[in-house]
Amino acid sequence: MSLIDTITRTMLVKPHPAGYPFIGGALALAILFLLVWKPLGVITLILALFIMYFFRDPVRAVPQKEGLVIAPADGRIISITPNHALPDDLGTELDLGNNFTKISIFLSVLDVHVNRTPVNGDVIKTFYYEGKFLNAELDKASEENERSIALIKTDKDQYVGVSQIAGLIARRIITDLKEGNKVTAGERFGLIRFGSRTDIYLPKNINPQVCVGQRTLGGETILADLNAKEAPMTAVSI
Repeated sequence: MSLIDTITRTMLVKPHPAGYPFIGGALALAILFLLVWKPLGVITLILALFIMYFFRDPVRAVPQKEGLVIAPADGRIISITPNHALPDDLGTELDLGNNFTKISIFLSVLDVHVNRTPVNGDVIKTFYYEGKFLNAELDKASEENERSIALIKTDKDQYVGVSQIAGLIARRIITDLKEGNKVTAGERFGLIRFGSRTDIYLPKNINPQVCVGQRTLGGETILADLNAKEAPMTAVSI
């Protein structure tokens, strides 16, 4: 792939509609400042280009095999925690308890922030919590930060949770998931602005096929296979 192709495919992509007001505002200020004082206008134009880059929404090739759990976000896996409960007692009514393995993905300001649904199924429960804005890399961010959570039931009656978590800089969570929605793995469902974290909750008996430190692509990276029994993956130093 040529340098021009790389730039076109990674940077010059259509932004998510949620970014239009920010991009338009920054471009308007850049034009104004260029007329008043060129150096300030150039700085503002660079900022506008970064905002456009931040809100980029690239097309992804979603794996189609039935039962796959797909990464909901671009980023770096910072922790994998077994025997975990859904936050905010989301699974209490269904008596799910500590029947999940939590995979946490940290998104820097340079990552794509469009979120995608991890599995095919029906959204049976959602929860929104107006919490704190701690560093999203901290484990307690899953329980204390502002977040939006959805519990999805697959066609085979397995439960998978996905949680959008605001971070130190992120101050706005956008989600389209509502109770009763039928979703398809890899489809866009929301966005978190300016640095954040996304947690995935896998059924307890499903082993993750990723490891801590691995980078993910939302809508492409396979986190697990609900129909398989592979051993969990471990990182290997080379």
